[in-house]
Amino acid sequence: MTKKIAIIGGGVVGATAAFYLSQNPAYDVTLFDEGIGQGTSAAAGIISPWLSKRRNKDWYEMVKTGAAFYPGFLGEVLAGEAIPKTVYQRVGTLLFTKKDKTLDELLKIGQKRREDAPDIGELTILDPDDIRELVPIYTGDKRGLLASGGARVDGKELVDLLVKTATTNGATFISEKAKLEAHENGRWIVQADSVTETFDVVILATAAWLPEILEPFDVKVDVRPQKGQLVELQTAWETNDWPVIMPTGEKDIIPFLDGKILIGATHEDDAGYDLSLEVHTLHEMLENAQQQFSTFFDAADIVTGRVGTRAYTSDYAPFFGEVPGMDNVFSASGLGSTGLTAGPIVGFALTQMVRGEEPVLDPANYPIEQYIHRRSGD
Repeated sequence: MTKKIAIIGGGVVGATAAFYLSQNPAYDVTLFDEGIGQGTSAAAGIISPWLSKRRNKDWYEMVKTGAAFYPGFLGEVLAGEAIPKTVYQRVGTLLFTKKDKTLDELLKIGQKRREDAPDIGELTILDPDDIRELVPIYTGDKRGLLASGGARVDGKELVDLLVKTATTNGATFISEKAKLEAHENGRWIVQADSVTETFDVVILATAAWLPEILEPFDVKVDVRPQKGQLVELQTAWETNDWPVIMPTGEKDIIPFLDGKILIGATHEDDAGYDLSLEVHTLHEMLENAQQQFSTFFDAADIVTGRVGTRAYTSDYAPFFGEVPGMDNVFSASGLGSTGLTAGPIVGFALTQMVRGEEPVLDPANYPIEQYIHRRSGD
């Protein structure tokens, strides 16, 4: 008997789940996404979690596993064909620190973590002249740490690929906002502008919009939005093989093919769901990149910007699993700025839960009941 599954939210988590579930003809999959505010499509995509100083061990396990998951995952999506460099490419990650001696400490951390995370690749401290061999525009005098296993991924390209593959497998994609209406006769009603249908299983991959979709069910969700903006440049530089550059501060530099460079992103906690691009903010990020890394960026190279909404919990920890008190409704959120690193592995874990399998990540370490509960229990 065919099981009908609705996935609400077509970012990296939802699109990954749609891809995996659509491989099984016993599942009739419908993916809903209106395409507004999605954090994935706006994300630059740095896959390099190993050198973070964040102390949450469960978070690190998720992003470490997520980084290792990427090559095999994309191999499945592309059925063994070469991974397009426009989607994902291992180019290495070049990190800087405020104090030079801290770089040596970071190297030791990386060498220790490489014992159970070989995907980090080779770790090398580079002098300024060595850095210029990789990135000719570098004008600084600081050393940097190169992790050869670091990668870049374009969130929009990835999601488009996943949705295309899922629909080829037989999934239905509806480009509309959907909402969970009610539970009736053991099934869930999902309503969009053009359709109202009942489903056996629902996956809510709505990130920062999860509180909105669960509000009618008298459920409180510990998730808040954070606005992120990036600058997109089109330059004349040969950027195809440049590493991802992580200067001190939050404004990373992500080179893509044919001179395209992204810079950012902002972390705006007070902007709510605002999706306006602010020109002065784009220029500020460009100036910051010039101060931290190189003077060879030019405001005239700004093509546009990207903007999206991340989802954070109050303690910055992610969660996933079956929504408490709502049988056969699964969700994940709180991935924050590591959404592209963790998104595919979390989407796959939700898929495994829907299939009744033991997920690759232990849900007990990312307890959904800590962040979603009935208001009557406040």
